[in-house]
Amino acid sequence: MDIRKVTNIINDINSILVPRVCFGCNAHLNRGEYYLCTVCRNSLPLTDYTFNEENALDRIFYGRINVKKASSFLFFTENGIVQQLIHHLKYKNQEQIGNFLGDWYGQLLKENKYLNDIDIVVPVPLHKKKLKKRGYNQVSAFAQKLAYHLDALYSEDILIKNANTKTQTAKDRIGRWQENKALYTVSNGDFLNNKKVLLVDDVITTGATMEICTKALQQTEQVTVYIASMAVVPQFQ
Repeated sequence: MDIRKVTNIINDINSILVPRVCFGCNAHLNRGEYYLCTVCRNSLPLTDYTFNEENALDRIFYGRINVKKASSFLFFTENGIVQQLIHHLKYKNQEQIGNFLGDWYGQLLKENKYLNDIDIVVPVPLHKKKLKKRGYNQVSAFAQKLAYHLDALYSEDILIKNANTKTQTAKDRIGRWQENKALYTVSNGDFLNNKKVLLVDDVITTGATMEICTKALQQTEQVTVYIASMAVVPQFQ
């Protein structure tokens, strides 16, 4: 019997014993569907932001940090499909969702030639305690796929988080903490000299995390920072 047919039979048996379900609507997935059913995948709210034209995400950083361009793949809404995906990614040990989204977005960026000259892709880091507890950085797989499609280096050792703080939802607390020491630091500034860096996060809400990380990166001379994320809360429209 053909190996491919055997594999399909085994997968079908596994699907019966342990049904694969859509992370968006919990419907059973059919053969050829991964993570999302066809209906949910086609319903994903793509932003259509590019790295060529000004968009709403660019404008949130005006007057705050010197970012070359900012973009995001999806819109994040409460109780929506994107929220379900990222919830499973962060809290249900479904790290492969990062690969799924990163591969999709990375191919779009490559095909449209939005970012041809990125040198390094850097994920927003977790504090070491949170990383140990979760077992992985939910941004890493997504960022690695972007680096692959952009033919760029990937590094999660350059940017270091020094406190276990909820950065996006507590900007005032971050500010008070930063009066005494830096929340994020760069481990190898010389390596970033004259480099173009793509800084990557999961969800952008207020932009506080990206602002602080960018300022840390730009302590190095001649660093150009681009910003990307899996999703953005559409309050910037």
